Amino acid sequence: MGLPKPILRLLLVASVLSAYFAYDFCSEYQASQNDYATKASVESFFSARKHANQGHTNNWAVLVCASRYWFNYRHMANALGMYRTVKRLGIPDSNIILMLADDAACNSRNKFAGSVYANKGRGLDLYGENIEVDYRGYEVTVENFIRVLTGMGFARVWGRVADSMPRSKRLLSDDRSNIFIYMTGHGGNEFLKFQDNEEISAFDLADAIEQMWQKKRYNEIFFMIDTCQANTMYSKLYSPNILATGSSKLAESSYSHENDDDIGVAVIDSYTHHVLSYLESVNKTSKATMQDLFSTYSYEKIRSHAGVRSDLFNRPLDQTLITDFFGGVAQVEVLYEQDTEQQSPGESASLEEVPAPSLPTQPPAVLASERPQRMPGFKDRPVSDQQSTNSTLNTVKAARKREDSGLLHAFKLWGSSLLVGLLLFWTLSR
Repeated sequence: MGLPKPILRLLLVASVLSAYFAYDFCSEYQASQNDYATKASVESFFSARKHANQGHTNNWAVLVCASRYWFNYRHMANALGMYRTVKRLGIPDSNIILMLADDAACNSRNKFAGSVYANKGRGLDLYGENIEVDYRGYEVTVENFIRVLTGMGFARVWGRVADSMPRSKRLLSDDRSNIFIYMTGHGGNEFLKFQDNEEISAFDLADAIEQMWQKKRYNEIFFMIDTCQANTMYSKLYSPNILATGSSKLAESSYSHENDDDIGVAVIDSYTHHVLSYLESVNKTSKATMQDLFSTYSYEKIRSHAGVRSDLFNRPLDQTLITDFFGGVAQVEVLYEQDTEQQSPGESASLEEVPAPSLPTQPPAVLASERPQRMPGFKDRPVSDQQSTNSTLNTVKAARKREDSGLLHAFKLWGSSLLVGLLLFWTLSR
């Protein structure tokens, strides 16, 4: 004798409902697992990038042509070639300090007025229509260069920096900044001439960079110099995290690369020409390293013995990307729904605060205590309007996502209730 029909119908109803809710639970569980896997993958990616970048979050470039007069045309072309390269690789003008001691583009002897070329074919105008010179002419002095590096500016009020100092003339770096410093001109054993009437010594440069370290104005520095006896200029450096390279050794001259008969002078130096030629093969996503660049140095190409100093640098050269100094740094924020629920509009939650890297300390004779706090007058850069707008849009999108999710759950609950009611009505009506 079988079971009564009402009991069979109740069992059928229970089976259908169990199957439905089991399917719904599995779908929700699978979705949550996918979200977890995605979040873990994103966190793993940015954690790896954090380790690779050693904690640096922004790049700056200080480019100096210290020579004046028409016959030093090539030195201006050297600096402008580097300027074009760092801009092409992603460093914005706001993060570039360009110092040109003379304006060869507007010199009356320039047959191609308003233009500067670095090769006799004149295929590329380095001056162009999109150039921002921050210091020009008599503004390019040893004092102003050192004040740019150390953050002292040149407008003083009661011995302190004036807040009215234009941002374009200031190196607004911090302890997560990688800085590329390039210098070109005439020099000798442990000095570089400015404007042909004053000099900066290797000791001046070393002490200025030490001040930068004490004031937490850099994470790493890549110093490059193209002048006669260039390698002697970085011989006195003693601060941490500095990689340096130069065009020629002690008692050795650096030479120009080629002349242009129409312009009438040499248009670029051999060492800088070689470096720029290599950098043309580098793009923003390139994995080329500093070791790759240095491996291309040869006396046959440069006609001098280019040097490299890496004893102050704490990373292997074959693991240091060229774009760590020449390229821009993308600022990425990963927002999750639970993060935006706890924030007010206009705020943003980053994936993780990247800690500053542990850096080697100086010997007691050089540095007897820990680095002091940031000097008075230094301010964090404000969040831009674009960043604020993006954060607000992300918050709105998250709110809409929560609203859509709530509507979906309400619809599923209504459908489940309707199904249960219909099945019970069918069971009890017979």
